[in-house]
Amino acid sequence: MSDKPEVLATSFLRHLTHERCLSPHTSTSYARDLRVFFAFLKQRNDITLKQVQSPHIRQVIMQLHSKGLSGRSLARMLSTWRGFYKYLIRDHQFTHNPCSGIRVPKSSPKLPHALSPDETAQLLEFSTDNILTTRDSAILELFYSSGLRLAELAQLIPSDIDFPDATIRVLGKGGKTRIVPIGKFAIQALHAWLKQRALIIKPDVTSLFLSRRGDAMSARTISHRLKNRARQQGINQNVHPHMLRHSFASHLLQSSGDLRAVQELLGHAHITSTQVYTHLDFQHLTQVYDSAHPRAKKKG
Repeated sequence: MSDKPEVLATSFLRHLTHERCLSPHTSTSYARDLRVFFAFLKQRNDITLKQVQSPHIRQVIMQLHSKGLSGRSLARMLSTWRGFYKYLIRDHQFTHNPCSGIRVPKSSPKLPHALSPDETAQLLEFSTDNILTTRDSAILELFYSSGLRLAELAQLIPSDIDFPDATIRVLGKGGKTRIVPIGKFAIQALHAWLKQRALIIKPDVTSLFLSRRGDAMSARTISHRLKNRARQQGINQNVHPHMLRHSFASHLLQSSGDLRAVQELLGHAHITSTQVYTHLDFQHLTQVYDSAHPRAKKKG
């Protein structure tokens, strides 16, 4: 195989897609991070992929940091480059990983934005007077009830739902399957939608959620319908599917305090991914304290 960076990158991305079962969105992100690295190599002209050493990696990290990239973005890029070199060592006779031991500048964690319980109730309360609103109600209820990612919801089929057990089987990141509960409002909305779905579904279509023409509903369309619904309900925020996932996690943690359970329900491989919601919970507690504690109230 050619030792050109672009050719090796194509092979690496193919490996990610077919062997590690990463989503197209994740593969696109990896490709973007690699293009940034290759642009640095073209600037240098005096080193090849095999000749890159740790000081070169530190140099490109410092260049990107000086341009305003956050520590979070730099950490993601470095992780991509490190994984790329691991692959090259395994399959293409590279001898060292110049990204090993490199750290990036830290930046304050970016907290996910969640709707308040009242805003969530406002979003979910609308009349289901036609087939599309019935479908959209089922989508929104399921997002919030079970904390699903957009890609997970878009690929569901009816047999994934176990109505007697009130659970749903979800195919998550990395091809990992998890079983999550469904709340009673979501179950009611799904029952209503399945009756309507049977009237429009086309032959050979298996998706749970369909367009008005009976085709599988795309992730992009699902996201667009949610944004429109939020505007119609008077919620002046950029509401997106992941915000409902954040709301699910934050509200559940506020009520239960069980971080491990929330981790399992979200399908997080590492508890550190879930711990960000403890910050949201602390913000909520701080607001309660500031508004309710006699010694917290500011004097005029």
